[in-house]
Amino acid sequence: MTKGVRRIVTGHRDDGKAVVIIDQQAVNVFHPPGRPGVQINNVWRQFEAPATLDGNADNAAEGEKIGLEPGPSGSVFRVIEFPPEGDWIGDVDREAAKESFKEFGSEHAADSSEEPPHPLMHRTETLDYAVIMTGEIVMVMDDSEVLCKAGDVVVQRGTNHAWANRSDEPCRIAFILINGKF
Repeated sequence: MTKGVRRIVTGHRDDGKAVVIIDQQAVNVFHPPGRPGVQINNVWRQFEAPATLDGNADNAAEGEKIGLEPGPSGSVFRVIEFPPEGDWIGDVDREAAKESFKEFGSEHAADSSEEPPHPLMHRTETLDYAVIMTGEIVMVMDDSEVLCKAGDVVVQRGTNHAWANRSDEPCRIAFILINGKF
């Protein structure tokens, strides 16, 4: 069973004192179809930059539709758990990959080349910071692969890529996606 993510969000009382406004397991959780065992824990979404720091709204409440990419001038913070890839990955063709990204609101992100190095290759117009928290995972690029282990940090600059867990253990990665421009 995939472990959730405890989310602690601070804010201010009416008198200006700092307080914790949310302390609970992340409730905005997505299990993408066609990706058995993958769990996406959406921790926070910011709609603009600079970020609005007043108010006590929950920008990642249960039921909020949070896509793969943040909106214009926005950002998203999420923690994804990738289980080991199983035999199912061999059944993912271009159409299945597009469908998987469509469920996340980003069908356009799917690699449309005839023979991508991984069926779930994708590219978003974002700057992504990825911190490998536990386990290991292979970052697949157009013409190379990099084994990333716990403690490694990846700065993904709008490049075509996929994540492949070829180990026997789950891999947990914290991602911060910031809207970018090609």
